Amino acid sequence: MRMRKKPWARPELEACSFFVINPKENKGKWRETFEKDQPIYLELGCGKGTFMAVHGSENPNINYMAIDIKDEVLGLAKRNIVKAYEEKNMPLTNIKLMAQEISLISNIFDENDVIDRIYINFCNPWPREKHKKRRLTHTRQLNQYRTFLRDNGEIYFKTDDDELFEESLEYFKESKFTIKYITYDLHNSDFIGNVETEHEKMFTEKGIRTKFLIAVK
Repeated sequence: MRMRKKPWARPELEACSFFVINPKENKGKWRETFEKDQPIYLELGCGKGTFMAVHGSENPNINYMAIDIKDEVLGLAKRNIVKAYEEKNMPLTNIKLMAQEISLISNIFDENDVIDRIYINFCNPWPREKHKKRRLTHTRQLNQYRTFLRDNGEIYFKTDDDELFEESLEYFKESKFTIKYITYDLHNSDFIGNVETEHEKMFTEKGIRTKFLIAVK
């Protein structure tokens, strides 16, 4: 379902201290943009920011970057993140939020931007054959991530889509990633520390199992 236009979103984002208006300007020097020099975790397709709000506010010793493409959804993410930090009475210094087409992610990161972990949560499955190259886990995307993901860095991938999950296993293999952990039913697995996204809650309520893996460079 298409999100309605939110005229307030862009002005509110541009007034936000942790929203990056022109991410290309920081290519190769993202670590310098944070108050503290500490590990960086990147979420690709942050949606309404539920996942990022929890992770960021619970882990002040980690720097986070969250990317999506639409101002409307990023505006909601901004509000959810701010709310989480205010509830914990914490300074919001370890998150950067930005609008970016993820297929062109090499425009904003290079080998000098050492990312420690990447999260891909419930991305568009693009089921039609001619569209599969648009998947965030497709080989051509994974090869871009390899440029800035540190050696032994991890990709955490969650989806409700069986076909996407199975074909992503091949994509990771083709891109020379090793699967460190895998489950076809995350909520009934032994994995500890899962943070539910808004999509994950919705699918779980419908009885759809969450598939999850950790891939290592």
